[in-house]
Amino acid sequence: MTNNNSNKSPHNKPAKAGGFSSLKSTLKHIIQSQQPQTNLKSLLIANTKDGFDCPGCAWGDKQEGFLHFCENGAKAIAWESTSKKVDAKFFTEHTVSQLLKQSDYWLEYQGRLTQPVKYNKHTDKYEAVSWKSAFSLIAEHLNGLSSPDQAEFYTSGRASNEASFLYQLFGRMYGTNNFPDCSNMCHEASGVALKETIGIGKGTVILEDFDKADAIFVFGQNPGTNHPRMMNALRSAARNGCKIVTFNNLKEVALERFASPQDPIELLTPSATTISHAYYTPRLGGDMAAIRGMVKVILTKNKDNLAKGLPEIIDSDFINQHSVNFEDYSNIVQNSCWQTIEQQSGLTQQQITNAAEVYLQAKCVICTWAMGITQHKHSVATIQELVNLQLLKGHIGKPGAGLCPVRGHSNVQGNRTMGINEKPPADFLNKQALVSQHDMPKNFGHNVYYALNAFLNKKSKVLICLGGNIAQAAPDTEQTHQALNNTELNVQISTKLNRSHLLIGKDALILPCLGRTEIDRQASGEQKITVEDTFSMVHASKGKVEPLSKDIRSETNIVANIAKTTLVDSAIDWQSMTDDYTKIRALISNVVDGFDDFETKLKQAGGFYLGNSAADKNWYTQSKKAQFTANELPEHLMHVNIDELTQENAQKHQKIFTLQSLRSHDQYNTTIYGMNDRYRGVENERKVLFINEKDAKKQGLDDGDLVDVTSIWHNNQTRSVSGFKVFYYDIPRDNLAAYYPETNPLVPLDSYGDRSFTPTSKSIPVILTKAVDNRII
Repeated sequence: MTNNNSNKSPHNKPAKAGGFSSLKSTLKHIIQSQQPQTNLKSLLIANTKDGFDCPGCAWGDKQEGFLHFCENGAKAIAWESTSKKVDAKFFTEHTVSQLLKQSDYWLEYQGRLTQPVKYNKHTDKYEAVSWKSAFSLIAEHLNGLSSPDQAEFYTSGRASNEASFLYQLFGRMYGTNNFPDCSNMCHEASGVALKETIGIGKGTVILEDFDKADAIFVFGQNPGTNHPRMMNALRSAARNGCKIVTFNNLKEVALERFASPQDPIELLTPSATTISHAYYTPRLGGDMAAIRGMVKVILTKNKDNLAKGLPEIIDSDFINQHSVNFEDYSNIVQNSCWQTIEQQSGLTQQQITNAAEVYLQAKCVICTWAMGITQHKHSVATIQELVNLQLLKGHIGKPGAGLCPVRGHSNVQGNRTMGINEKPPADFLNKQALVSQHDMPKNFGHNVYYALNAFLNKKSKVLICLGGNIAQAAPDTEQTHQALNNTELNVQISTKLNRSHLLIGKDALILPCLGRTEIDRQASGEQKITVEDTFSMVHASKGKVEPLSKDIRSETNIVANIAKTTLVDSAIDWQSMTDDYTKIRALISNVVDGFDDFETKLKQAGGFYLGNSAADKNWYTQSKKAQFTANELPEHLMHVNIDELTQENAQKHQKIFTLQSLRSHDQYNTTIYGMNDRYRGVENERKVLFINEKDAKKQGLDDGDLVDVTSIWHNNQTRSVSGFKVFYYDIPRDNLAAYYPETNPLVPLDSYGDRSFTPTSKSIPVILTKAVDNRII
């Protein structure tokens, strides 16, 4: 079952995902790492009780079975654990200006950072520096600021709970709540929507719920590329008779047919498991209208049943006992007309009705989503619409049912739990004040949007990044790069070289840190760290590989030493924290809910479950109940009115398209492992533009033509990228797709989601201009 607004791709798209091709790709990356034996051993203990947590995605794992890694996890491990070094000698051979001309792939491919270096503006090179001097320079800059709010403390989602907790404790004792982090650019809308509606900003399901669900609705995600371990859960569910309904703008092969590399038959033969019972490709930004249409079908049928004296099909007992605002929401749904629903969603009433019927026939339903939902102007309202749908039949707080935002980096959820939040709860601050004997700042701090603007306006001066690559992760590349160039000190705590290291104002430091696979030795011996997966399971991680250099330090060690050097009169014994991580966990136990008796809980097989208040039907909302949200369908799907723009540009014969940015299969976040996108049939290319064949031909574009892409925004700044190859693909009319970070320059910094400030990277209005020999004609 599928909608018919797409066309068949002429490219070499595989018939199934996973299988032998996945195994072959895994082995290729392991061999290319230059440490194949070490990495093969690492794979055997990845995501196991006595091993390390995969540095890839945040998907959880069952304890049974033999192997607990996926293709992308293997790539992440091989990419991190390489024998190639980037040391002081490397930097003597390359100026920063020369390095800036290299690709992102080339920069990271050079190997692991192995010693701290400081930028010398006279030579335009990084030079070796002692750890003591590096910490002193950071303290000098921080203590020289006129206000603590002139510093920005950025984090990626890879940092451990221990490092994240110390990092935010230090930042707040220093005096600021400026904690921009990677979740501001991906799942912030999920946190905002869920906190308001169910009282907790996390998903309500656990991994075992996927075995008990009768229906799973997948919105705006491609787990085959971004969360491959999730495919095992979907495959198992499908084989057990669960109906999986997918709403995703592009046809992705993994959600059509998937072969488990751990199944000998599917590995070695053409056989595979059909994943999606129905697959719909809505218009970009049209998911809210599609969900609204499903609800309209359900409420209309419920009303008809009541009129005929038949039983209700919604769960009125649940609604009356556990929710508020149902009547207001029902009125909004009734007033939502089918013409608008079809126009915005790009789907027909019949298709939406078919999806609603699957929902109604299921006793237990899971709704899961990712960045295809969260990176739009109205993402918060869309996720609230998903909550509305689940509340209708009480599909929150029972086995096999619930809400499941699928997070990205391996500990992005744990970072937030540990306090990486520019708007910390008062109770959290009060507990920290008690354990630290220090007042905590009460004013809200900066998210990524406000932090970048503060640097652009030269109000913030110091940037410290605990992992990540903010230069390439953030939108509006020219503006973002300028923001980093305005820093007076740019500190990057990293495993590998990336573009964020090369955008320098006055001073800059690169501080090499341990990877997840490596042994972390401190004064009290080998240490373990902890992470939290997308199902709120907390478990230990302990590396087994010898570090590539004795000059590499753990993130926890680095953060503690920055704090010790900067806060000379602190009541916290920072040295003891880095000597023995159990002391950090003792502090966490006294501050963070659910972590009491932390050390004992960690001994449980597979870690321990933090729990979820909404899953227990405890609603920490203003009303103390779950909240139906009566949002009108948006008047326009984007910040600009694309229909009016199309009419205005008609005389210029310029068609306005909607573009989304996405990852390739050889990519995780901003890390690019290779130039191929196997599941979409792309080889040795990254500057490709996925387009419906009918749209392309109407624009006079043949498959393989080069185009320049320009985004539309209400100011006069031109945002363009050039030389993208036209690539016919199974995508709805009027929609385009291309990889990031190559298309990040097209996303205006001020184009963000309502109330989430998440960049609208999945709904960019653009025009195409045909190019010949890279010259616009």
